[in-house]
Amino acid sequence: MVIDPRYYQIGILGLLLIYGLLVLDLEIQPEQVLWILITAQLTQFGFTRWLQLPKFDPRSALISSLSLCLLLRTDSLLLASLAAFVAIGSKFLIRWNNKHVFNPTNFALVILILCFDSAWVSSGQWGRDLLLVLLVACLGMIVISRSRRSDITLAFLGFYTVLIFGRGMWLGDPLTIPLHQLQNGALLIFAFFMISDPVTTPNSRTGRILFAAVVSSVAGFIQFSLYEPNGVLYALTVSCLLTPFIDHFLPGEKFAWEKPNAGNPLPDRQGECYEKTRATV
Repeated sequence: MVIDPRYYQIGILGLLLIYGLLVLDLEIQPEQVLWILITAQLTQFGFTRWLQLPKFDPRSALISSLSLCLLLRTDSLLLASLAAFVAIGSKFLIRWNNKHVFNPTNFALVILILCFDSAWVSSGQWGRDLLLVLLVACLGMIVISRSRRSDITLAFLGFYTVLIFGRGMWLGDPLTIPLHQLQNGALLIFAFFMISDPVTTPNSRTGRILFAAVVSSVAGFIQFSLYEPNGVLYALTVSCLLTPFIDHFLPGEKFAWEKPNAGNPLPDRQGECYEKTRATV
C-alpha cells in the first residue's frame, strides 16, 4: 500500500509547529493556530459544497494552514483567518488548465503582507541554528522524495547558493557571511515545503529546473536590488505565472496525488475527483 505523500507533509509540518511553539517560542498564540486551522477547513468545505464536488478532502487545506502557522505573523485573529481563507480560496478561484496557479500558502502570505502593515513574515524567528537547519532539511527530504519533487528543491537551493556566494565574492565578503545567509530555517521551509508543491510547479523535470532558476534569479533581484527581505515569497508568486507557458513548451505528465482506478474519473484539484469542470473556476 502506497501512503499518500501529503500525510508525511502534514506530520512533518505539525512536528515543526510543535517544536516552534515549545522550543523556539514562536510569536503565535494557540488560539491563532486554532483560528487558522478551522478557517481553512471551513473554506475547503464551503467551496466543496458550492462547487458540488464529490467529496470533502481536508488534507491540502491542512497543509496550507499549518504552513501559514509556521510563517505568518500578525496580532489580529481576523487577519489570520483571512489568510487561511485567501490561501484555500485561491485554489478554487485562480486556475488554469485544471491546476491552481499559485501555491496557496505563498499567495496568501504575499497578499497579506502587501495589503496590511500588521501582517508580516519574519525569517529570523526560526534562527540560524545548524541543528535546526539539518532537521528541517532531513524532514523535508522525506516529503520531496515521496512527492517526486526533489529536483526542483535541490535545483533551487543550488541556484540560490551560487547566487549568494557569487554576490559575496563580488562584494569581497568573507565566506562566513553567505554561509550565515544560507543557514536559515525559513529558507529551507520555503525550499522543501513551498516551491516543491507538485500541483503548482511545471510538469516536466526540465521545466521544474528552469522554474527553480527563474525563482532564484527573481528572488535575488528583489532581495538584493530592491532590498526586500521577503524576496523569495514574491519571486515564487511572480514565477508561478510562467508555469502554464513552461508546461506548454516543455510538456510533461501532469501530477496527481492519487492514481485513478480503471473507470474512475481522473483525480484533480489536489486529489479530489472531479466528474465535471465548472466554467466559473
